[in-house]
Amino acid sequence: MTALLAVDDLSVAFNGRRVVQGVSFQVQPGETVALVGESGSGKSVTALSALRLLAAAGSNPSGSIVLDGVDVLHADEPALQHLRGGVAGMVFQEPMTSLNPLHHIGQQVAEAITLHQPLAGEALRARVLDLLHQAGLANAEERLEAYPHQLSGGQRQRVMIAAALANDPKLLIADEPTTALDVTIQAQILALLETLKRERGLALLLITHNLEIVRQHADRVVVMQHGLAVEQGRVAEVFAAPRHAYTRMLLATQPRGRPAPVPADAEELLRAEDMRVHFPIKRGLLRRVVGAVKAVDGVSLALHAGETLGLVGESGSGKTTLGLALLRLQASTGAITFEGQRIEALTARAMRPLRARMQVVFQDPYGSLSPRLSAGEIVGEGLEVHAPGLTQAEREARVAAALEEVGLEATSAQRYPHEFSGGQRQRLAIARALVLKPRFLVLDEPTSALDVSVQAQVVELLRGLQARYRLAYLFISHDLRVVRALAHRILVLKDGRVVEMGEAERLTAAPEQPYTRALMAAAFDLRVGEA
Repeated sequence: MTALLAVDDLSVAFNGRRVVQGVSFQVQPGETVALVGESGSGKSVTALSALRLLAAAGSNPSGSIVLDGVDVLHADEPALQHLRGGVAGMVFQEPMTSLNPLHHIGQQVAEAITLHQPLAGEALRARVLDLLHQAGLANAEERLEAYPHQLSGGQRQRVMIAAALANDPKLLIADEPTTALDVTIQAQILALLETLKRERGLALLLITHNLEIVRQHADRVVVMQHGLAVEQGRVAEVFAAPRHAYTRMLLATQPRGRPAPVPADAEELLRAEDMRVHFPIKRGLLRRVVGAVKAVDGVSLALHAGETLGLVGESGSGKTTLGLALLRLQASTGAITFEGQRIEALTARAMRPLRARMQVVFQDPYGSLSPRLSAGEIVGEGLEVHAPGLTQAEREARVAAALEEVGLEATSAQRYPHEFSGGQRQRLAIARALVLKPRFLVLDEPTSALDVSVQAQVVELLRGLQARYRLAYLFISHDLRVVRALAHRILVLKDGRVVEMGEAERLTAAPEQPYTRALMAAAFDLRVGEA
């Protein structure tokens, strides 16, 4: 059988620095091949090279890439345009930076269709809705005129998947396609991809750090380390008897253990009562308000120093909105008390002294990092605002320490965000938040872009910081393995309302509500070993 995608001796260098070296593999029609490895191993660079999407970034690829009979590295622009979307669809790792913030999502999915198909009017609208439904976007008809910033991270990822499937491609290149999705939607998307494979002979090149997804859904796996393909073969064979030490390490690593107990004398650091965030729904030429999306609807919680509250629920359940509202970064109603002070009515100026003690790690690290600042400038920016008395040398030392705490070299302070992998950018975002030593930290999917070994490192890092400084975490995640390893208590949200809240051990082992039981079943059916 002729391979749909054949990569032979691929090497890629950026400004003379080689990041992929001599990688070779094939993807057959109807086959799923997974690229796995730690952040920075060259997975995404290899995948992007398959459609020659790195040229503008100053890359220097060599070797051979043949896609559907076309020599990609030597193809002209018309041939590349046909390949991009017509033959291969691409789901990028960070949807917020791939979606146009000025166009609503209906327009963006429609554009992906009309670049290759002459559809218009009602036929085009019907096709857009069908794709969004296939990708699992709830209430797609109501969401057509929504802009990317009005969707949750998981909803944006589903829009990306819909656009990638717009022209029935032969190959889908999916760079962490389920990273931003909760466990139940993960299962739906993966089932959708299996159906497409079976019905249309769709091939899938899957980049992921979730080894259980690889185990359950891939036919073959390519393990990458430092730009090299150190091992590849049938998934069952590689997972059962890995030959390379690096593969064995990946399969053995996962977040483990439990957090240290909350100190007996811990003060109540944060309390919220009857929190509500409602977004108006506008329709018609005059954009009249016809209803409201109740993103957060009557939520109350309390958090003590040294405690982690895990916030879980499906995409769109209101997790991120609640976190931003608690930080006074999203308008809301209800009472918020921080360090014994009511803050819901404070002005921006009055809130400023509190900002150093209330920090956030956003879900999309690339979208929250300035491309014009170096890593050192990004991490040190908060120190300039909240610790202006530091000398330049003291500031640089604090920045270097923060970078090293999250597993980055101090020398990386000179690099810019585009020079980091997705996982490295997430670590940079964590360093930026931690450098001010806050008391309360909202962690919005802080491990979603990280491979399993780095997830475990970040969990240990967060535990250590919490133990030393009695930090309080609101930990938002769809990865319940990580939540169980880090959280003392768990709050389950659905449609903006609290479904269940309780001690992490009890709630993961014996949830009381059907919705919670469904979440736990989906999560721990996807686990790798025992936590």
